[in-house]
Amino acid sequence: MISIAEFKEDKLNKIIKDALKENRYLLNEVESKSLIKSFDIPVVNTKLAQNVSQAKSIASKLSFPLAMKIVSNDISHKSDVGGVQLDIANIKEVESTYKAMIKRVKKVNSKAVIIGISIQPMVEDGIELVAGVTTDKQFGPVLMFGLGGVFIEFMKDVSFKLLPLRKIDAKNIINEIQSKQLLMGARGLPKVDLDKLQKILLSLSSFVVMNPEVEEIDLNPIIANEKKIIAVDARIVLKK
Repeated sequence: MISIAEFKEDKLNKIIKDALKENRYLLNEVESKSLIKSFDIPVVNTKLAQNVSQAKSIASKLSFPLAMKIVSNDISHKSDVGGVQLDIANIKEVESTYKAMIKRVKKVNSKAVIIGISIQPMVEDGIELVAGVTTDKQFGPVLMFGLGGVFIEFMKDVSFKLLPLRKIDAKNIINEIQSKQLLMGARGLPKVDLDKLQKILLSLSSFVVMNPEVEEIDLNPIIANEKKIIAVDARIVLKK
């Protein structure tokens, strides 16, 4: 008799195997979040709507304001094609946003196959962090952690560790970023639970080690405040 853990693993493996069968190496947002969440990495509750009726039904069960993002295996950078809308306040805006976003994205990229639009609650403000994995040709998978969001481009305050990650590595990678004091409540910013943050980094390491088909992961931003640490967006690239 198959166990719940084995069933869960088979279901997750299917996401990766199906993508590889389709010669598809970039997983969409919903697929990526499903995989990440399975390893106890907190991600914002995200639902896929494939038509306006579904979008309104999903939105009615979530807390406003909402964020809506285009879901397409042919589109990597959603913002570049007008595929992201934030702070949606009510059901009427959900309907108008869905229709306008589909039209806008098709105009920019007429060949893109659109799966639907993801809908998720907006996350409370906090410090924006980034965690991800890249694969070095010589050393293998490497985990990166640091300030995320807009800060990653300007401050480049990140640290790196080879995988698999040990507990001491998870602690050190946090200590090594120059802005660590910000995570400890400096300048009136929310104090982040560093133990919880370490566990998330260790879980990310475990996910990559147990799924060697993964080439790259990008969790950006991860919003961290006094209440929780949660990934708002997730992107996974598989090995060719």
